[in-house]
Amino acid sequence: MKNLIKIGMLLSVLLPVTASWAAPGEVATLREKTSIDQQKKPGIIPKVINSDIKQARNYPMQPPVIPHKTRNYEVNLNTNKCMSCHSRQRTEESQAPMVSVTHFMDRDGNFLAEISPRRYFCNQCHVTQLDTKPVVENEFVDMHAIMKQKSLAQK
Repeated sequence: MKNLIKIGMLLSVLLPVTASWAAPGEVATLREKTSIDQQKKPGIIPKVINSDIKQARNYPMQPPVIPHKTRNYEVNLNTNKCMSCHSRQRTEESQAPMVSVTHFMDRDGNFLAEISPRRYFCNQCHVTQLDTKPVVENEFVDMHAIMKQKSLAQK
């Protein structure tokens, strides 16, 4: 038992030392060339794309992205700034798309007169887009592109 305690103590001292022997390029991080003991200089905060142009969705059932700034929008139990343009009563005046009919359904599929409480907090699913480069490489291929390749390969 004493030997096990000694071995455990020895390992607790040696493991951190051996971990520092790894070459700096072996671990993939988002810190770029900043060493772990240094504070990385923060990047510039990217601007929100504020074009009010609908963007294509990347996959079925993807919530639409918000094509405008929402910086000071108040969304809480008493107020939902999004509904000042996207509610059924306001879309003609604002020319904003009305929220989906699915947002007026409760969990049992019953339609409600007002937006469902479970769909009330818009920014849980919908996000603004930033004018920035991707942080990591993305090899996403849309389902339709895959199906098109498959049908071409079969011909």
